[in-house]
Amino acid sequence: MRRFFYASSNTKDTPYPPLSTVAIGASIELTDSIVHHWCRVLRANIGDEGVLFDGFGGEYHVQLQSISKKHATVAVLAHSIDERTAPILSQIGLVMSRGERMDYAIQKSTELGVTAIQLLTSHHGEVNLKPAQVEKKLAHWQQVAIAACEQCGLNRPPLILAPMSITDWLTQPSRSAPHLAVSPLVAGLSQDHYYQALQQPADLRLQLSVPAVGQPAMPEALLPVLKQAAPYIELLIGPEGGLSDEECKWAADAGFAPWQIGARVLRTETAPVVALATLHALAL
Repeated sequence: MRRFFYASSNTKDTPYPPLSTVAIGASIELTDSIVHHWCRVLRANIGDEGVLFDGFGGEYHVQLQSISKKHATVAVLAHSIDERTAPILSQIGLVMSRGERMDYAIQKSTELGVTAIQLLTSHHGEVNLKPAQVEKKLAHWQQVAIAACEQCGLNRPPLILAPMSITDWLTQPSRSAPHLAVSPLVAGLSQDHYYQALQQPADLRLQLSVPAVGQPAMPEALLPVLKQAAPYIELLIGPEGGLSDEECKWAADAGFAPWQIGARVLRTETAPVVALATLHALAL
């Protein structure tokens, strides 16, 4: 069955409540984006069944009841508690790259269960967004992550966090900010207890590193941390041109241990995929 992200809203003026507040058997109105995708693009008919998830936990089996020019309603048939989240809580500090490379990194990281991606700028980075561009690009990249969730079965989409400089990210005193800077699409979701863990200190911080003579391939702390229940790991991944010497020093001072995966130099969009897959394999 087709799966769709149902962006619930906490405002009184919208008909999109959190799915957990809807009784089994009740009817709800679909969001505009689902109406367009399911009823217009995919040409769904009354009686067709699908799955909705809103990021607050589990998923909901629904059936189309009515379709009009701009609206559609579904009946909620059942709720499943399936989460499919990764056993490792993870946040990637990712220096932004251009075009499809950035989309690829976000899409594949989502499929591998990343919890959040902090967008970064750096000395050698290719992308520095103007203030007027941030909202549009943040919405685009969050939608890339949501579309990947719809495809892969993940019910809690990763949060794409608004860009900041790598200097600010590495030198900020703590992660205990009053809120997570995200697209309005997931603003309410970011306050959920599941994502609040991102504001706690990580159990381990790793900087994806190019191969270096005399550098251990794997930090000693990695395997013990992966044996913990639900470990939280932060990854730092630089741009195509690599981090500057100064940025590497800041990362080391902030507790990021260098981690080189193999003897080859990975592209910036490949590194998050390899890192997450390796963490999952080592955690088995």
